[in-house]
Amino acid sequence: MTAYDYTYYGTKVKAGALIEFLEYMYDINARVAGEGKLQTPVCIWGLHGIGKTEIVRDLAKRKGYGFAYIAPAQFEEMGDLLGMPAIDGDQTVFRAPDWVPRKEQAGILLIDDVNRADDRILRGIMQLLQNYELVSWRLPKGWQIILTANPDGGDYSVTPLDDAMLTRMMHITLTFDAREWARWAQAEGIDPRGIDFVLTYPEMVQGKRTTPRTLVQFFHAIAPIKDLVKQIGLVKILGDSCLDEETVAAFISFAQESLHKIPDPEKILEAHNEDDFREQLSPLIQENPVRVDLLSTLAYRLFTFAADRKGDTPVVILQNMKRWLLWEDIPADLRIGLARNLATLPQKDWQTLLQDPDLIMLLLG
Repeated sequence: MTAYDYTYYGTKVKAGALIEFLEYMYDINARVAGEGKLQTPVCIWGLHGIGKTEIVRDLAKRKGYGFAYIAPAQFEEMGDLLGMPAIDGDQTVFRAPDWVPRKEQAGILLIDDVNRADDRILRGIMQLLQNYELVSWRLPKGWQIILTANPDGGDYSVTPLDDAMLTRMMHITLTFDAREWARWAQAEGIDPRGIDFVLTYPEMVQGKRTTPRTLVQFFHAIAPIKDLVKQIGLVKILGDSCLDEETVAAFISFAQESLHKIPDPEKILEAHNEDDFREQLSPLIQENPVRVDLLSTLAYRLFTFAADRKGDTPVVILQNMKRWLLWEDIPADLRIGLARNLATLPQKDWQTLLQDPDLIMLLLG
């Protein structure tokens, strides 16, 4: 990717920290509004396709908030923002446009890609950010404003925000993290082969056309293809339709040379006995040198599988996880890293497993 001197605002964070910040600010703004004071909108900065919009949308859905969306870059005239004028008695007023929520409730108005709007639209948005109202109408009680923006100083077609507008908001910048993305992708049912690719080659994610968003498009497209190698021509066509050339080449090489060596995490953890367990891992362990890159990918997939389980964990899964953690043919740093990740899980089964004396010695060592 071409290096640009991008201008961001606020701390650079991963998705988990961004969500925590947004939830905190929502609670703060709700309290401030309840005291009759002005709320402070939040602006999320970041590269295109990194997931800014999806995070806000998912937050609203998970919390049960109302959600409204506008992309002011699509506004062609001020009426799209302000609404249409109407006569009310002896006064001219503006009726709220269709995108304005009507119901009083906890809700989020997302102003997406705000700095892609032209300057006159931005000037109109300033009043909305300051007072949560525009000319004759105001946002219903309970609604808060979150914005997204692409960075200044690069190849983006954006309108620089002046200090008067910047100081009306609090700012934070989202950065991509392959492991946090993998947790999200597994929960969303993204093709596991795509998750393995991103975990193995996280450096391939950010490009001109390759972004987390376009990768998801690609992974959805290849999901029905059972044997990628047999239909590699189609896979390339699908990749070329939405990804950078370098990413497509890396994925094809991964599919042909490495993908078949990564076993299904679920099958590993549900292995009937130790021989079955070891047989599934043998392609990675017996290769010279040991495929540490693929073992690292598999280790994190094992963690996400454990983290996403609901209810009690079957004994066979706990036994196989212990086998992985104690198998000395697997590099110690991968085993210790997985154990430490498991220690962060709230499920009692994993906390009990890690109290095993042999595993305690692993962590202490």
